[in-house]
Amino acid sequence: MKRSMIARFAAIALVLSGQGVFAQGTAPQFGKDPIKAIVKAMSLDDKVKIVVGKGFSLPGMSMGSNDETPDKIFAISGHTIPLAKFGIPSISMADGPSGIHRWAMTAKDSANNNFSTAWPVGTLLASSWDTTLIHKVGVAFGEEIKDYGIDFILGPGANIHRNPLGGRNFEYYSEDPLVSGSAAAAIINGIQSQGVGATLKHFAANNQETNRASVNEIISERALREIYLRNFEIAVKRSQPWAIMSSYNLVNGTYTSESNDLITKILRDDWGFKGMVMTDWFGGKDAVAQMQAGNNLLMPGSPAQIKAITEAVKSGKLSEAVLDKNVEGILNVWLKTLTAKGFDYPNKADLKAHAQVARMAAAESMVLLKNSAQALPAHSGATVALFGTHGYDLIAGGTGSGDVNKPYAISLADGLTNAGFKVDASLQKSYKDYLSDYAAKHPKKPLIQEIMNPSPFAPEYIVDGSVVTQKADASDLAIVYIGRNAGEGNDRKVEGDYRLTSQEADMINQVSDAFHAKHKPVIAVLNIGGVIDVTTFRDKVDAILLAWEPGEEGGNAIADVLSGKVNPSGKLATTFPTVYSDVPSAKNFPGKEFPEKATMGMMGKSIPAEVIYQEGIYVGYRYYHTFKIKPAYEFGYGLSYTKFTYSNLKLSGLTFHDKLTASVTITNSGNTAGKEVAELYLTAPKGQLDKPSEELKGFAKTRLLKPGESQTLTFTLNAKDLASFNTGKSAWIADAGKYVVKIGASSEDIKLQKGFTLPGSLTVEKVHKALAPQASIDELKN
Repeated sequence: MKRSMIARFAAIALVLSGQGVFAQGTAPQFGKDPIKAIVKAMSLDDKVKIVVGKGFSLPGMSMGSNDETPDKIFAISGHTIPLAKFGIPSISMADGPSGIHRWAMTAKDSANNNFSTAWPVGTLLASSWDTTLIHKVGVAFGEEIKDYGIDFILGPGANIHRNPLGGRNFEYYSEDPLVSGSAAAAIINGIQSQGVGATLKHFAANNQETNRASVNEIISERALREIYLRNFEIAVKRSQPWAIMSSYNLVNGTYTSESNDLITKILRDDWGFKGMVMTDWFGGKDAVAQMQAGNNLLMPGSPAQIKAITEAVKSGKLSEAVLDKNVEGILNVWLKTLTAKGFDYPNKADLKAHAQVARMAAAESMVLLKNSAQALPAHSGATVALFGTHGYDLIAGGTGSGDVNKPYAISLADGLTNAGFKVDASLQKSYKDYLSDYAAKHPKKPLIQEIMNPSPFAPEYIVDGSVVTQKADASDLAIVYIGRNAGEGNDRKVEGDYRLTSQEADMINQVSDAFHAKHKPVIAVLNIGGVIDVTTFRDKVDAILLAWEPGEEGGNAIADVLSGKVNPSGKLATTFPTVYSDVPSAKNFPGKEFPEKATMGMMGKSIPAEVIYQEGIYVGYRYYHTFKIKPAYEFGYGLSYTKFTYSNLKLSGLTFHDKLTASVTITNSGNTAGKEVAELYLTAPKGQLDKPSEELKGFAKTRLLKPGESQTLTFTLNAKDLASFNTGKSAWIADAGKYVVKIGASSEDIKLQKGFTLPGSLTVEKVHKALAPQASIDELKN
């Protein structure tokens, strides 16, 4: 009786303490009991194991492990530590933005379901200006992530193309925050529709690879809010990604992963983000500061981080309540995962079906930059002389964590053959023999080295001038193929990368002279991971097709466009400048180094550096148009095999109240079915702040219009579309006055315009004062 009484009192005491019956031998269980109850039942050691990942190791490379449990998924980027007593499983995460980055260690691994679809890269998808298409890619991508049992894909990347030499620009979408945010939201919604998590990255201002782990990006509050954060804000509000990855760099003196201003005040408070924040792999320096900032999860995790957090809680440096909040934030997101729900994944994806989506998306997104005398489309069955090594060796995507272990990559030579063209056989043999010989003499590096610092491509093969002349006699047309790659860890160079190499220039000159002497067309195809100088050769070719990095089906997709099977409808999401020195950030890229302060860290040698964003808000077309600098090809530009006319621009009112709609009719006035992207730019009145001459505020793409067919497109302008960020007031403010709506086929090709009035200045939104630079910036002004 006495024992029974004691047991009852003990049970009551446990209930009152919040632990309930769990302390009698059964811990609260993940997925069944409230998250708060689980966290309350956890020891300090348990909690720290939730906020720090399992560790990182590959054959021949280990950076410390926090748990010896076998990985759920072999050869991916990271896992978390399971806590069996609470039923918390290990959660898996894989790169990357253009396909699952899964390493194949051996030929056996490659045969054992390690292949994944290589999708078109972000810059190419954004060039579609079609969020429905991008969402469709996201759905297929999400299916594949789910089928391989992965919980989070570490993408998409949504940083801004600040400078054309940015090494990871291929992963990112655009120089414009609206295009970037819209594309990111579309693919996130597609991925997450399949019950797997997307991870929006790299938050924020990760706009270069040089010194990425130590560079201090000095940016005004206005430039941050309007350009470098606006893209993320749009994506967060339209898609609520399950996770966001903080970047390596510092912003205005603080590592992003340690910035309460960025992660809590802006992301969570101002924008209403509900998911979890994780570090980039080994990002930041201070695990305790990361916890205090609200950076929930430290990946891939190290024993040193576990020790630092544990000691900080014990000493009182870190409040356990702060740790609890981070743990709760993580577990609430993990509840959504298929692993938490016990999903029995097949470990086999429908790669054939996904390849067809990849091919369709790539073809729909390519940009026709030039087409003199209707050189394109070329007729099927034509004999083609294909010049350029990468015409026989496709660059499907970029390097580093954005690379994909794909089942194949269709070259243009194979794509043309598949489409019924006759590719010159002797040229093909010469190029393939050259590439095979080069590969034999230059074996690839060990796995990790190859991922992070890939071997260079073979130099351009030199075809003898007499052979070029012979091919001009025997062929119907020539294609000159320019290839460029880029990737994680390095920015591009001006010489030999942004500009053509001497071998490439000689190739184009020889081919152009020989084929034009026979009155035969020369087509340039650009299979590139970043903007290049087109001014030195665009007058020497009859047509230019920009394919960017089109994924594994690239050769077939390029052939679809060259043959006219697909009418090109892509438009530039980033400007091609006339000369590199015209780029507004050129003088401040990649910044100033302080080598005397270099240290060694988990990411290798770390050289403190800083880069000052003196161009402020004048990025891309905002700069070129405002300051009347003529680019080679402007933002929003792209040709079609047909023509379109714009008519009947209507505004819902001449005075702005809460919102305003604009509609325009697009008519196919040519002879070929096609799609058109209409772009809405807004010119604001002169007011309190310096402003660009116009800014993109909306875009829409027609369906496939038959000749003579029309479609009316409608755009909605909200109050924030009129507003600029006022630093002094920490608010988005729309100035009173006349605004002009401009509808065009590109940022320069404006077809129609109409004005409306905002009768009084409007404070649209007040936000936190956050991320102020430590010193004033001598910003560019209009």
